[in-house]
Amino acid sequence: MNLEEFIHHALVEDTGDGDHTSLSCIPQGAKGSATLLAKDHGIIAGVSLGEKMFHLIDDQLDVEIFIPDGEPIQPKMDVLKVHGSVHSILKAERIVLNTMQRMSGIATYTRSIVDLIKHTKAKVLDTRKTTPNFRFFEKEAVKIGGGTNHRMGLYDVIMIKDNHIDFAGGIEKAINNCHQYLKDKNISLKIIVESRDLNEVKKILAVGGVDRILLDNFTPAQTREAVDFIGDKTDTESSGGITEKNIIGYAEAGVGYISLGALTHQYRSLDLSLKASF
Repeated sequence: MNLEEFIHHALVEDTGDGDHTSLSCIPQGAKGSATLLAKDHGIIAGVSLGEKMFHLIDDQLDVEIFIPDGEPIQPKMDVLKVHGSVHSILKAERIVLNTMQRMSGIATYTRSIVDLIKHTKAKVLDTRKTTPNFRFFEKEAVKIGGGTNHRMGLYDVIMIKDNHIDFAGGIEKAINNCHQYLKDKNISLKIIVESRDLNEVKKILAVGGVDRILLDNFTPAQTREAVDFIGDKTDTESSGGITEKNIIGYAEAGVGYISLGALTHQYRSLDLSLKASF
């Protein structure tokens, strides 16, 4: 779903057959301004997307940005100001705020995680544990917060997980089947394979032809052992049960990537508001 489609569906959901409150009490054609205010501490995200939303709802709206994406905010700071049709501003208000509040919460949480392991080489990854039809915004917020996007969906990376391995009949069959599929389809995709223990890591390396080994639910000590065994043969990633309380141990074990579903499903939205300004 692209931005235009998202806004269309959001407007249908929110506006229905009309914003009867605005239509009944504010004259058609009235002009005005409103300021988007921070009411929380954190990292602002969704500013550029918010500007696009205002313009897609009404291309005559004028948006002035004071604080760009990725910058810290605190209560009472002006983030942006929008001027133009009052009806259009009020129609856009909740869609813009809902999106930016959630994105800012994700960016803030992501930044806090990234800062914890900035002394290591590990990069923080998001996952597919996102809100249906809101994935683009959530993953964009992760980037704004300093994280790195994992695959966007099932289509842009071959990721062989435990269920794929079991249903395929083993690691060797799963990897070989994927290579044959890519060859038959004449497409080029990276291959990531999940391992559940060091024995599976050894099997994956024996087959070869993969871009990254995902160490799932390993302890930090097991992770260090696996990373040392893998060496520079392929990239490494840790996942499963990783939180802000234990991520430092995984990062210091030497993995290249650490994925956390919590980035997009355990954050707290930041409080923002849009107020009429004169």
